[in-house]
Amino acid sequence: MKKALDYFVLDVFTDKSYKGNPLAVIFTKEELKLSDYENIAREFGYSETSFVEYSQQKQLLHVRSFTPIGFEVDGAGHNLLGAICAALLKDATFFTNLNSVQQVMMKAVSIPIYINFKEENNLAVVKMLQKPALIGDSIPAEKIALALGLSVKDLNILNFDPVIVKTEVAHVMVPIQNIEILNTIKPDNKLLIALSKQYNFEGFYCFALTGEENGTIVQSRFFNPLIGIDEDAATGTAAGPLAGLLWYKKIIQKDSNYQILQGVKLNQPSLIEIAVTDDGILVGGSSVITMEGKIYIEN
Repeated sequence: MKKALDYFVLDVFTDKSYKGNPLAVIFTKEELKLSDYENIAREFGYSETSFVEYSQQKQLLHVRSFTPIGFEVDGAGHNLLGAICAALLKDATFFTNLNSVQQVMMKAVSIPIYINFKEENNLAVVKMLQKPALIGDSIPAEKIALALGLSVKDLNILNFDPVIVKTEVAHVMVPIQNIEILNTIKPDNKLLIALSKQYNFEGFYCFALTGEENGTIVQSRFFNPLIGIDEDAATGTAAGPLAGLLWYKKIIQKDSNYQILQGVKLNQPSLIEIAVTDDGILVGGSSVITMEGKIYIEN
């Protein structure tokens, strides 16, 4: 006997289909076997696949996310934003009193979220509150440049050192001189993985300032082969740390809204909304549905 599970595929951090970062969201009524999570994530093959379970007892939405190689993801990124949007599509009663803060569980961590809707298209805008940014160790520019197929002069190290920053997940923020150089990066995954293990972080968030003081202030690319992501079109768990670093460097202001443009090189442009607050860092955006159906697993 096989069990049927409902699923949606959404494009996340966009309001246009076939742009943004695709995410499969599977609805479960109970916890699955670990092998089921891993097999389904591998079958879809997206950078991440999320599983949503609603606990009637706890009145909470519980989300778990896996990469195609079976790595379970922490943190509030596109995996959580898309899962919340899918839950709203499936049943608007998942969340009540949308004017107040909501709570969603990722593993055993409760993450505050805020939901509103755009007037022009009624798309949900979900903002996730990440923890305040913790700025950690710098990494030698020579090692970073070599792993990314660049030279040291391609990095904007006069204003920034490549530095590890964490809100939910620790990633290294890599400043690039300009957008043209950003789009020439050809990483060596073996070197990236070796650096991640040596310095105890996950991904590489490469960014170039756009020159704008408001609106879209940076363009970025993200690489995380350590957990099976060669390049990601939108990465909320890296956008939060970058927002914290930009505020620390006095490039952005607290309680002001900005955007990060990611995924251009993949032809999947994604707009990630960021804001630094006293309580933490808000990361958000919209999602659009592209597919829905059923997936079957053994009982």
